[in-house]
Amino acid sequence: MPTQPPTSPDSGWHREGKAQFRTESAFYRPYSQVGRDLAILAAAVYRQRRGELRVLDAMTGCGVRPLRYQLEAGADWVWANEGNPEVHRVLSQNLAAGMRPRSYRLTQQDANQLFFDCYQQRDFYDLVDIDSFGSPVPFLSTGLWATKIGGLLYLTSTDTRTTGGHNPERSIQAYGACARAHPAVHEQGLRILIGSVLQQAATKSMGVEPVFSLFNGQVHRVMVRLVMNQAWPNDQYGFLGYCHRCGQFQTLNWRQLGQASCKICADQDIGLSISGPLWLGHLHNAAMLAEMEALAQTWGWSKRVKLLQLMQAESDLPPYFYRLGDIGRYGKMDIPPRDRLIYALRDRGYRATLTHLDFEAIKTDATLATCIKIAGDIHNSRTNS
Repeated sequence: MPTQPPTSPDSGWHREGKAQFRTESAFYRPYSQVGRDLAILAAAVYRQRRGELRVLDAMTGCGVRPLRYQLEAGADWVWANEGNPEVHRVLSQNLAAGMRPRSYRLTQQDANQLFFDCYQQRDFYDLVDIDSFGSPVPFLSTGLWATKIGGLLYLTSTDTRTTGGHNPERSIQAYGACARAHPAVHEQGLRILIGSVLQQAATKSMGVEPVFSLFNGQVHRVMVRLVMNQAWPNDQYGFLGYCHRCGQFQTLNWRQLGQASCKICADQDIGLSISGPLWLGHLHNAAMLAEMEALAQTWGWSKRVKLLQLMQAESDLPPYFYRLGDIGRYGKMDIPPRDRLIYALRDRGYRATLTHLDFEAIKTDATLATCIKIAGDIHNSRTNS
């Protein structure tokens, strides 16, 4: 471990959290730190609850995650795996310098083979981290085999074009779900991913529960808890419909697909653009986020505290959001002031909040038409004052 933190971008050293490391040709996304920070908090809370934390990082890259899982989350054992042999030297040096001796293992295997080996050896992990490029679907089924019941599975998807509705055929191939384009596609990507791992768990007579779901502007990350003997969530796994004429969303189950049409535009028989199947339930576990927030407070992670508070507020709201620009466009008015609109919705008995998915949007249980009406009242009050 270097005696002093790097002082120059040219030094070759990076620092994130308590970890110091070199990257050379190893993969490292600095802008994805928020996802790693949340994972560290969740892992630390898990260890506080269970008294032990064993981590399997299947695609470890430069080693920043194993280092942080041990140094900050207190992992007792970390298995770091990286299939690219070209980064083995720098990765080995990073882990040897920053981790306790005999507290980790470093291998170079295909991730799927690794997960199968864990299952065959009955070697299950409290947290399995799969930071893949593109879609994580090729690793969903096997990743579940390596995860302890009650343990955490952390998934990454960088395939935002597919989940954003720009390639529906690819979406069906990869996720078994049709992704259509609409204003809330950032959330759609998370829900398609949760739905995919839920379906894969069901084939093994297991279930999953979301811990948290994150979109950082470029990458989707979802952490779920693996559970046993869970009834199939019929009301939480279905379809999302969007009307391109009026902008309203609605959820549908399998039985409603044949008669799907916009309820707002019912007199004109306007059809819906339908995405799914996908997860329609809570986006996060609010109780777990509250514990993570308390820990972030203790550690002085003020930015993460604010993010976790926001995620708690949005966790159980409908599975979509309204962009302020769309409210203004459909209402034929200026873009409404976000905070005033949220306060006005709450004053009228609706739930409303910001969303981490899009800071120019709101999540609410009010309809779009209601949002437009209230935004119009705000606009008129400002004009007349």
